[in-house]
Amino acid sequence: MTDHKTLTTSAGAPVPDNQNSLTAGERGPLLLQDYQLIEKLAHQNRERIPERPVHAKGWGAFGTLTITGDISKYTRAKVLQPGAKTEMIARFSTVAGEAGAADAERDVRGFALKFYTEDGNWDLVGNNTPVFFVRDPYKFPDFIHTQKRHPKSNLRSPTAMWDFWSLSPESLHQVTILMSDRGLPTDVRHINGYGSHTFSLINADNERFWVKFHFKTMQGHRHWTNAEGADVVGRTRESTQEDLFGAIENGDFPKWKMQVQIMPEADAEKTDYNPFDLTKVWPHGDYPCIDIGVMELNRNPDNYFAEIEQCAFSPSNIVPGIGYSPDKMLQARVFSYADAHRHRLGTHYEALPVNAPHCPVHHYHKDGQMRFFANNPIPDAYYEPNSFDGPVEQPSAAEPPLKVSGDADRYNHRIGNDDYSQPRALFELFDDDQKSRLYSNIADAMFGIPDFITERQLGHFEKVHADYAAGVRAALIAKTAAQKVHTEAAE
Repeated sequence: MTDHKTLTTSAGAPVPDNQNSLTAGERGPLLLQDYQLIEKLAHQNRERIPERPVHAKGWGAFGTLTITGDISKYTRAKVLQPGAKTEMIARFSTVAGEAGAADAERDVRGFALKFYTEDGNWDLVGNNTPVFFVRDPYKFPDFIHTQKRHPKSNLRSPTAMWDFWSLSPESLHQVTILMSDRGLPTDVRHINGYGSHTFSLINADNERFWVKFHFKTMQGHRHWTNAEGADVVGRTRESTQEDLFGAIENGDFPKWKMQVQIMPEADAEKTDYNPFDLTKVWPHGDYPCIDIGVMELNRNPDNYFAEIEQCAFSPSNIVPGIGYSPDKMLQARVFSYADAHRHRLGTHYEALPVNAPHCPVHHYHKDGQMRFFANNPIPDAYYEPNSFDGPVEQPSAAEPPLKVSGDADRYNHRIGNDDYSQPRALFELFDDDQKSRLYSNIADAMFGIPDFITERQLGHFEKVHADYAAGVRAALIAKTAAQKVHTEAAE
């Protein structure tokens, strides 16, 4: 006979009966003294925490980053030195859908990485695209509103999406990627990941270099058409979770080649584009990708909620040798991500096991939600500076100051900005079949929105390439005709 463990309350008291409530007689009312029932119901009422406002639907796993190249002349970060092998966790996600949304939807995929380094956690929070829809964080809440549900209908609004995009030409680059084949990947093992922002690398001589981080899938790219995606959603809403979890369980560990683009600090003043603009890429011919290592995911979480839902990523988590840039979106995310986690998970969210660094942690943060960890080993040193040998600052960890110039002002980021050349370069890389699917995908997404918004957006496509606008217009006409035939047949 198996010797089972004793079921207990959360306070450790044994539970004598887990099948029946305590009542005053067989037909009498429940008793308030049934603390086991109350505890069970109270915990159930609190089993859900606020979902992420963005990137709510996600999938993740643990793994390792192994550095095989040598970029030590650019950075002193220990995690990026030759031979370094670092434990890490990855979380992938869709942007717009709620936690219960289907996996196989056309959307940007989040690509968030947490590396547990000996100098603290380094979080790289990006997407499967090298650019984004907006370049100024002031517009980010507005953009996200267009991706969420209409306040009156509680339905997703194509009109809101295309109205915003057509009034924001800087979105053209990302919209073109989203509506291309790569906008609907079959899963996350077959996508690239990008840090997207421009970051700093700082070497042992305290010299700064600008850097872009790339993770190129070693599984190849796989995508669905809209029709194929709809069929998948009809069978399962969890296609990506099934794929990632199943592959790792079966020992088919996905891998990504880690690359960097390096720009000397002074070059930022010489490029004909703003290298800190999140809607722009750095041409690979000018700044080629350098292979530096391999990321492998090789362990599924033991508890999805504890390790994936509560995993919190923020660009504010950096380590010596890696720093920031004047990228406006990055600067805002340094604040907003950590702030979102403090609201969603609690003040001390980084003490949760999945978020806790694998190195010693010493700080003077006190009290508040989630204050469950031990006091500083020196109990009298609960402030700084102090005379009791408490933790002290380390000046050598500082990065060099950013070389910035100009007066503080609300600069118009559209005046003099070329939002068409890079989307044109991408469009011209597509073959005829890829262009045809691009036109069809855009027509599907735009169908039914007001004509004046359609014409405004077509005007932007025209500035990218005449074929782009003509192809989308023809696809819209064809879809309208097909819809008319379908309606007449139904009548």
